[in-house]
Amino acid sequence: MKENPLREKSYDFALKVVATDNALQEGQQEVVLSRQLYRPGTTIGANAKEAIRAQLRHDFLSKVSVAYKEARETYSWLRLQRDSKTLDIEKANMLIGDSEELIKLMGTIISSTEKSLNEKKVNDQLTIGNDQFTEN
Repeated sequence: MKENPLREKSYDFALKVVATDNALQEGQQEVVLSRQLYRPGTTIGANAKEAIRAQLRHDFLSKVSVAYKEARETYSWLRLQRDSKTLDIEKANMLIGDSEELIKLMGTIISSTEKSLNEKKVNDQLTIGNDQFTEN
């Protein structure tokens, strides 16, 4: 199977989030915020994988958009944990950097997909418009 950067990066990120959650829970440093980080941090990859398997471009766009929102939420929780000192600053900054990379990657994917869909929509409208004025 061909390597997909979004699938690979989101999966690796989910593994790091799980390891971070486990470390926080073992040390009983923080439970509530770590669980807030766990959910969106691990669903990014699941939504990315669903997007990759989408049959229609609109479905693809929808799933990537959900993954994008989850990545932004994860980013917010990571900043909160770092700034409240419930997560080691070095570890938090590494995860924040990873989440920023995912956000940028998905933002680019979303923009290019929307552009492609809009171009197709315009081309489809032109085709329909031309068909209406074709003489027999």
